[in-house]
Amino acid sequence: MTGPSPLLRSLPAAHRTRLLALARSRTFPAGYRLFDEGGDADRFWLIRQGEIALDLHVPGQRAPVIETLGPGQQLGWSWIFPPYRWHLGAQALDSVDTWEFDAAKVRELCVGETEFGYELMRCCAAVVAERLQATRIRLLDLYAPRPGGPG
Repeated sequence: MTGPSPLLRSLPAAHRTRLLALARSRTFPAGYRLFDEGGDADRFWLIRQGEIALDLHVPGQRAPVIETLGPGQQLGWSWIFPPYRWHLGAQALDSVDTWEFDAAKVRELCVGETEFGYELMRCCAAVVAERLQATRIRLLDLYAPRPGGPG
């Protein structure tokens, strides 16, 4: 791993310890599909090594890669908001080592310890904003009119 994830770096030490107590080490082989758009968002991951492609289902086309995540990055934020469904799909590009978190247990901890919950949600909101901006830019790359094209 290139260093602690921004999520872990931004959490106070006591909150970081609480969160990591819920983590389990998980490895995925290259090509493994972690989740598909619309599926149950019942966990999330912090990537320690390897890369994961986030893709978007487009009917009649191969799913375009929206963003590639690597060491230190958080995979998954759909677990935060009901109805807890993935907004994108994710596939390992190579062997990936992660810390995996059970979303229900993390949400339970957030409710029981509101200061922890606030800090974690603040950090996750930054991931959501970053991911939405990356998606917007990638969709513009894919679908914006080209110079000299129709329009």
